[in-house]
Amino acid sequence: MTDAMFGAWEPGALPPVFDQRDILQRVASPRQPLMVIREVATGRFGLAQGGRITSSASPDYTIVATLGALYPEWLGDRGFCEAHGVRFPYVAGAMANGIATADMVIAMARAGMLGFFGAAGLGYEKVVAGIDRIIEGVADMPGASWGANLIHSPNEPMLEDRVAQLFIERGVKRVSASAYMKLTPSIVWYAYKGVKTGPSGQILRDRYVFAKISRQETARHFMNPAPEAMLRDLVERGRLTADEARLAEHLPVAEDITAESDSGGHTDNRPLAALFPDVCAARDEVMQQRQYTRPIRVGAAGGLGTPGALAGAFSMGAAYVLTGSVNQSALEAGLSKEGKAMLALAGLTDVIMAPAADMFELGVEVQVLRRGTMFGTRAQKLHHYYTTYPSLDAIPSKEREQLEKRVLGESIANIWADTARFWGKRDPAEVERAERDPKHKMALVFRWYLGKASKWAIDGESGRGLDYQIWCGPAMGAFNTWVKGSFLEDPANREVAQIALNLLEGAAVITRAQQLRTLGVPVPAGAFDFRPRPLR
Repeated sequence: MTDAMFGAWEPGALPPVFDQRDILQRVASPRQPLMVIREVATGRFGLAQGGRITSSASPDYTIVATLGALYPEWLGDRGFCEAHGVRFPYVAGAMANGIATADMVIAMARAGMLGFFGAAGLGYEKVVAGIDRIIEGVADMPGASWGANLIHSPNEPMLEDRVAQLFIERGVKRVSASAYMKLTPSIVWYAYKGVKTGPSGQILRDRYVFAKISRQETARHFMNPAPEAMLRDLVERGRLTADEARLAEHLPVAEDITAESDSGGHTDNRPLAALFPDVCAARDEVMQQRQYTRPIRVGAAGGLGTPGALAGAFSMGAAYVLTGSVNQSALEAGLSKEGKAMLALAGLTDVIMAPAADMFELGVEVQVLRRGTMFGTRAQKLHHYYTTYPSLDAIPSKEREQLEKRVLGESIANIWADTARFWGKRDPAEVERAERDPKHKMALVFRWYLGKASKWAIDGESGRGLDYQIWCGPAMGAFNTWVKGSFLEDPANREVAQIALNLLEGAAVITRAQQLRTLGVPVPAGAFDFRPRPLR
């Protein structure tokens, strides 16, 4: 293909640029349309704006390519933005225990993005209060898009069910389903309640599930319709109508699948570059098998702490991106200032795997901050005791003493008394089981520490700094490196919307730089290093 096929170009008010400094300046403004030109006399590639296309037989410049304006809003699947009524293909994840606060969700909605309230790990009353706070906070924004987390709770299925019912009754239109290994009646009930047919016969759904997964087999559960037996049971229990169950057979449980790679909290530590195509392959296979008329969108999460990471996710085909760890240091996050200060110092490798409080007995782990805290190693020690001994009484007295002093920081007797009071109010059956089963009692005592450690970090508990459990992935360290020397280095400036806007703006600039480089423009390395700046 020759240059002549693209036509000749003559400069207008703006001259073409060939110098790397000038190219860098043009790349930094992706909203401006550009032309890639070649100087005939020298063969150099450069950039041009304005001017005019001519039919000159011996031009000074020929057009190699044209690039339209590029906006951060356009980086993902525009169908995602249309389906969910948002401006940007960006989601702030549902950090548990209310760390993703109602105020964070409200701030995201006002910025034209989607945020999920971190309902996981909270008592029912606190979930109610959080949802009501969001509803009040977006009351002046008709159609505002927001959601909340519904976490798989194998140890507390009644709580999972109760929260699902709350979301249905309160009109929560979007749910982030996390930690699911298989479908439960609660998430299926939420997903299909309210489905109906529209005027032209199309199926309309009233609620949307975002399935956060890290395995293809789990993704398939959500990409397919719910099992017929489960739908039939929900009809028999009066939770779905016969029509809703019939329509459900033609809809996936979730139309938005978030492929979560190496991240903070529950994670399988998989790299995004390997996980994302695997999930997309499953999506394509299911779409073909089921002959769905609506798309299943796949978003990306995990390790997204820099503009380059977002640009990479979008280049793989992510419909949207979801961030988590970086938002914990935001002003709106429900984490103590002490915890946020620790996060602001984290490096890329300052993370460690530790037992998860909610699935301790199953051996499930979460990724947490290591720098400045001993939680990770202490939690691992607890799991060692749990797998080694049949009961608390079986632990040798000397080891038990060390366990109380150096790990738990409290006597086992006092911990059990506190634990029994807690479960006596929340679910008395847990206390009854523990009295019968010493192994279960051991698990509850150790889960006391795991649960408290998160609360201590949220509250900034003095004297317990070394026990802070702060969920954190390597994205946090990458983010800190990126913002060093900028206004976002100071945690006092880390508004969740500013973090999001800078990540997206930078991703647009980097995407533009890569487009130009593939067209032969000598793009300087600096074009791939977007620096944070106040954006609105």
